[in-house]
Amino acid sequence: MRSATILGCRVDAVGSADAVARITALARGEREALIVTLGTEMIVRARRDRRFRDAVNASALSLCDTVGVRVAARLHGVDVPERVSGIDLLDPLCAAFAGEGTAIYLIGGRDDTAARAAGALRARHPGLIVAGARDGYFTPAEEPAVAAAVAASGARVLLAGLGSPRQELFITDRLAATGCRVGIGVGGSFDVLAGNVARAPAVVRRLNLEWLYRLVREPWRWRRQLALPYFVWLALCERAMLPSTRRFS
Repeated sequence: MRSATILGCRVDAVGSADAVARITALARGEREALIVTLGTEMIVRARRDRRFRDAVNASALSLCDTVGVRVAARLHGVDVPERVSGIDLLDPLCAAFAGEGTAIYLIGGRDDTAARAAGALRARHPGLIVAGARDGYFTPAEEPAVAAAVAASGARVLLAGLGSPRQELFITDRLAATGCRVGIGVGGSFDVLAGNVARAPAVVRRLNLEWLYRLVREPWRWRRQLALPYFVWLALCERAMLPSTRRFS
């Protein structure tokens, strides 16, 4: 498996079908595995957050979530076959889990969002075992109890829609206690599945303009989008081997 290191973060040259095969195999195994869907904002965050960066680099799979990461990997001579976002990964994964009888648990979102997302996945994939679902509003002090509830459910795969870096750090810290073998950070996927948020049309996604669609629909996100031009600048500087890009915390 080829990988590129972009601004200190590893991204693996793995497409969707390969990712599904690897994750289902990990779910059958006996070791805990974090799966990261890596975006440009996350890489910018990781430059100043060593704990988060270490979690990304220790993951079993670090998948390319955005076109910016894909382009940056190419600058390093690594051809990532395609974007593999959390929302795009869920359907083929859940189809595989339904066929194998692998139970999943959903954590994230407000109120009953995770439960409604679970219902949508069950409707799409008959036979899918959803061992449980809960919201993402719990304190660090409550994490052991949340992990214990997951463990009691018998789930093998934890889908965490807690936002980054919280979801990756929660999985890193608590996956063993949940009894799950795989933990996947899926960002805002539950909101899409539950119908809270409309996803960009397929043609917009094919043009790699989903970020612009979301910005138009949710203009309050403009501050977060500033990470994109900053990432582009940093990636170009790194390719040119300018020393400023090597400053990690």
